[in-house]
Amino acid sequence: MRKILLSINPEHVSNILNGTKKYEFRKVRCKEPICEILIYSTSPVMKVVASASVKNVLDSSPEALWAVTHEWAGIEKEFYDRYYRDSNRAIAYELGKITIFKEPRPLEEYGILHAPQSFAYI
Repeated sequence: MRKILLSINPEHVSNILNGTKKYEFRKVRCKEPICEILIYSTSPVMKVVASASVKNVLDSSPEALWAVTHEWAGIEKEFYDRYYRDSNRAIAYELGKITIFKEPRPLEEYGILHAPQSFAYI
């Protein structure tokens, strides 16, 4: 099993770290099984601030996925619907144990020069 690094908006990172967002939504599923997500907080932070174990990967229609995840989605339904507007497939990484780094880490520490648009395997 591998780790991935995800670029996530600071507002959503805050919700992950405070426990109100237990799912990270994506349009594309990793091809390889993953066990951990490194959380890169985008501008203005621009650092890897935490890691999360992956409990499960959910893959279904946007409607079915929302029905399962809405309580801990950490986002509003309107935002979710906009994100998946033209999609018939939705992915959610169910986050487990969150480890907040005492010192946020630069991407270079992971051999990455630029923040990924989708994800990067580590």
